[in-house]
Amino acid sequence: MPTVIIYSFILLLGAVVGSFLNVCVFRIPKNESIIFPASHCQACRHPIAWRDNIPVVSFLLLKGQCRHCNAPISGQYIWVELSCVVLFFLFYGVFGLTVRGAVYLILSLALLTESLIDWKHQIIPDGITLSGIVIGLAVSGLFPELHGESVWFRGLLSGSLGVLFGGGILYAVGTVSEWIMKKETMGGGDVKLLAMIGAVLGWKGVLGTLFISSFLGSVAGIILRWRQGQERIPFGPYLAVGAFLYLFFGQQMIDAYIGLFKLS
Repeated sequence: MPTVIIYSFILLLGAVVGSFLNVCVFRIPKNESIIFPASHCQACRHPIAWRDNIPVVSFLLLKGQCRHCNAPISGQYIWVELSCVVLFFLFYGVFGLTVRGAVYLILSLALLTESLIDWKHQIIPDGITLSGIVIGLAVSGLFPELHGESVWFRGLLSGSLGVLFGGGILYAVGTVSEWIMKKETMGGGDVKLLAMIGAVLGWKGVLGTLFISSFLGSVAGIILRWRQGQERIPFGPYLAVGAFLYLFFGQQMIDAYIGLFKLS
């Protein structure tokens, strides 16, 4: 198949998926259906015609405004669509058309959706995480090579350990922190989110994700509290970034960390 056709398909698919993720981000926190009703303006409730619902293109042609009432359209629409296009190209470029690439891409898309919802509403919907855990375990058994295994039950075992370790370690940290600080410090959504990550990446992925996200979250927390006085900071986005970085640089980070101890 000609390269131009492949890239055109990836571009189109990434933009369409991004458009769907926007629907999820706006509707799931409101407990609305992500299928019905059809897309409509949040201000005037007028249905959006197909020509005004083309990912990226329509936003630019309409200059970020509703055709009927001129209400501003959130810039989130276009950058989420562009982000998905970048993710599709990135995973295709690194992993090609492989099961590993497809699974990691789907995990990243789920994490992107959860992160946006958590950042805006400070909730992590169970509908995505619990479904992700089940799907992650099923994929681990069907494709054990994701965990470096060749037998289905070993892949399933690795995914199961990732779920138990991911959920267990954050639950333990949250329980101890709550006992010490006398207030909730770790939401149940974060626990389930790391369990979902563990279902796909195994217990090593949990460790790597937690290490990276804790560092990023601590730095960001200090900055946000200093500049904005913000005390409650959603941890989900940092878990998502940690998992994403682990996918591409996990082994290098682990080797570098171990190297520090060897040098000392």
